[in-house]
Amino acid sequence: MNPTIMKLHKIALLLLSIFASTVSAAKCNTLLDYETRKLRSDDTINLCEAYEGKVIVMVNTASQCGFTPQFKSLEQLHQRYKEQGLVVLGFPSDDFKQEHKDESKTADVCYVNYGVTFQMLATSHVTGKNANPVFAQLAKQTGVAPRWNFNKFIVGKDGKAIKYFPSGELPMGGDLEKNVIDALGI
Repeated sequence: MNPTIMKLHKIALLLLSIFASTVSAAKCNTLLDYETRKLRSDDTINLCEAYEGKVIVMVNTASQCGFTPQFKSLEQLHQRYKEQGLVVLGFPSDDFKQEHKDESKTADVCYVNYGVTFQMLATSHVTGKNANPVFAQLAKQTGVAPRWNFNKFIVGKDGKAIKYFPSGELPMGGDLEKNVIDALGI
């Protein structure tokens, strides 16, 4: 192929790539337009890039709460439906004074004690004026902010909140699981 044509082809591909990434970033739903640090890590994750088009269960967690054993059933939910497109995201928070101050202790509870493999994020606020942008949007879209630990929100493939579930709603065998199945279309 002619070197000039090859050079023009490369430039066209570069411009197309830039345009595509700009369009992708521009269409990210406000709820997922958030980059944060992973739990006990310096690595960050952009929720839009990682989870756009997925059904997500977002849950505010605490490792010293009576509902902490729900990590086990959240993990079961994750394992059962991850191949169909479900993501479970844990947002540790000390808003209700039941989270360790040391993230390594939080991580041990999640990963060692309960065998969590779904994505856990850095400790952040989930209520009030200091709520992280995700939980601020969840409250705006559903009209409900977490009232305690282990509140669960289902987010649809379009990046919009579908339904809120309080702490007492178990992840498996009830309305939450039924709503996940409906959102996944299975």
